[in-house]
Amino acid sequence: MPENPIDERELTATVSLTRPDGTLNPDAVGWARSPLVDTGGIARDGIRFTGRNKRWEYWCLTTPTHVIGLTVSSIDYAAVHEVWVLDRATERTWHRSVTNIPPRGVELPPSAEQGPSRARAKDLKVDIDEVTSGTRLRARIPGVEIDVIARLPEGHERLAVVVPWSSKRFQYTVKDVARPASGTLTLDGETHVLPEGDCWAVLDHGRGRWPYDIHWNWGAGSGRSHGRVIGIQVGAKWTDGTGSTENAFVVDGRLHKISVELDWDYDISDWRRPWRITGGGLDAVFAPVYDKQTRTNLGLLSASTDQCFGDWSGTFRTADGDVIAFEGIFGWVEEVHNRW
Repeated sequence: MPENPIDERELTATVSLTRPDGTLNPDAVGWARSPLVDTGGIARDGIRFTGRNKRWEYWCLTTPTHVIGLTVSSIDYAAVHEVWVLDRATERTWHRSVTNIPPRGVELPPSAEQGPSRARAKDLKVDIDEVTSGTRLRARIPGVEIDVIARLPEGHERLAVVVPWSSKRFQYTVKDVARPASGTLTLDGETHVLPEGDCWAVLDHGRGRWPYDIHWNWGAGSGRSHGRVIGIQVGAKWTDGTGSTENAFVVDGRLHKISVELDWDYDISDWRRPWRITGGGLDAVFAPVYDKQTRTNLGLLSASTDQCFGDWSGTFRTADGDVIAFEGIFGWVEEVHNRW
């Protein structure tokens, strides 16, 4: 498929996502290597845009033996929280999800890294706090207790992108891959120590005002290959035609922006078939081993998610022409359809 490079502006100074009237600030449209965008207006001006304001923190932790997912969110008329753990060998899961309508038991900072995130519900507790070394992630549900540090190494770059659908519909996302993780995971009274150097954290930080009906793809991976730390961050559908992409490849903490709409080849009805994602110097194959299916239908609110976990392999060619080969990078790809 012929590639059409997108002219994306790199942001290098702090900027407000919204204007005083709550609409999109055109000066915020672009991408950055750190969370530079002030999103305080999303909550502050929410009453003028009732039903469309979405705020969340999603962390996924991958270890050689387990996968951990933590969600704290407020989607305006509901608070949706989740703690999920997968034993990779047995495929046993521990899970608790809560949807509170109207929203309650949720605290989120106005902007990335500007305060704690909290979720409180029956049999569920999540605390996300910024600490000197990075971010501390703690959670508790029946049978599960999590206490992990997602370390933020000096110079580590994150992909921050503003995606504009219109002046009233837009999203700011921070996709932070390949954060070294360490800590403990306790399951049914047995404590597992997360081995330093083999565990990774990925953040999806979101603030925006969304269309009601939306599809998206997201893929991420973190790990070591050929002596280098590799982070993969790709997305599709929801950014198409906006002039923004959420595609990047991270090597040893340095982010290489991919400013093209990637080609995704997959069949969710045959989810075990390898996915192939190409374009902008990336030629990647994803081999799924587990599909986390989530289906929600609460009338006004519905969601369908297939999040497939497995391994990435392939090559990435940098703008300087260097070819970086990688394999065995554990992560996921997903297909999501939300009406929210």
